[in-house]
Amino acid sequence: MKEKLRKGYETFEHGADIGIRGFAPTLEEAFSETAKAMFSYMYDINIDIPPSSISTQKIKIELEEEDLSSLLIRWLNTLLAESDINSLAFIDFQVDIKDMHLTATAIGISNKGLPQGTEVKGATYSEAKVFKREDAWIAQCVIDV
Repeated sequence: MKEKLRKGYETFEHGADIGIRGFAPTLEEAFSETAKAMFSYMYDINIDIPPSSISTQKIKIELEEEDLSSLLIRWLNTLLAESDINSLAFIDFQVDIKDMHLTATAIGISNKGLPQGTEVKGATYSEAKVFKREDAWIAQCVIDV
């Protein structure tokens, strides 16, 4: 019996860069998980911080593209730009996708003082694909580090 794919993310090797992959029962959650993969590679966002000491900032994002792979790449690169502009490490995402139109809220915390991972320069079209498997959506690409 085939094991069901649950919600989550992972990285995969790709030459000098790194691949990221999000998977979940819905397309929106797969996009969210892929973004979490990217930001967990950039920052240690799983550190123990008392909830009362966390100040979050919400950023609204609205994008439209011709296909899901292009939408994924634009989504990730927009998040990188917003992260840089606002000095945020994004930790959660509320995503809605309808007819190649993405509307989202990215929730971030200040990246000042967060343990640093690897700097990500951008999401690329290398190995970029978004597809539905029997039990889950998968969204992946290679990030330039």
